[in-house]
Amino acid sequence: MTAATTALTPTQQAALIRKLTALADDEIILAHRGGEWTGHAPILEEDIALANIAQDELGHAGLYLELRRALDGSDPDRLAFFRGAPEYTCARLVELPKGDWAFTMLRQFLFDASEALWLEAATRSTYAPLAEVAAKAVREEKFHLQHTALWVERLALGTGESERRLQAALDELWPHAAQLFQPVEGEEELVQAGLLPDLNAVHTRWQALVTRQLIEKCGLKLPAAFPDPAGRDTHTEHLAPLLAEMQSVARAHPEAETW
Repeated sequence: MTAATTALTPTQQAALIRKLTALADDEIILAHRGGEWTGHAPILEEDIALANIAQDELGHAGLYLELRRALDGSDPDRLAFFRGAPEYTCARLVELPKGDWAFTMLRQFLFDASEALWLEAATRSTYAPLAEVAAKAVREEKFHLQHTALWVERLALGTGESERRLQAALDELWPHAAQLFQPVEGEEELVQAGLLPDLNAVHTRWQALVTRQLIEKCGLKLPAAFPDPAGRDTHTEHLAPLLAEMQSVARAHPEAETW
């Protein structure tokens, strides 16, 4: 047990485990959706780029789950491959089917913007292990954001068809986006202790960033946003089939140690 771990109260430790798990779950599921484009992206360069982004997201999930391992001794592989949909705590935004290219790029942009801003703030965490992980991951996430922002702009200003598809994607995704900023149980205490960024402040910065990109640069129309009362334990019908596919090999060979 590290000094950083022993400095946490039991309540803080439990809340931090919930937060790290939720962060990792978002990354795992979105990475799987991105991986579904392998061999199917519009151009070869993007096939490679999106596969690399998905790999980075899995890497970030690994970083979060290693932080959790230090807190409770849990096995990251078992958490990823042997939990069912009711036990996952990902946002519904990442569960939705991959859709078309406009849908994929816009979802990735909305997520990248939130994660880049959260990680940037998390580099100032008083919990040193998290600050170190954030400093490592934020560099990759800013590259993801730059890449997907350019794609969103290209699609919005491309043809009438690409603009129509992007607006349709925004109409579908926008109601789910606010869930990225739903706190886990006990998160407020972690924020007050300086362990985690203030989600309200990150959300405010995110809204300014995406509004500037989507409205000012791309000329899109933001749909009305309605509060989503459901928490991260309520999922769409798309999560269970995704997990069944993603976990099939691990569950078929549960004792395997290498793949």
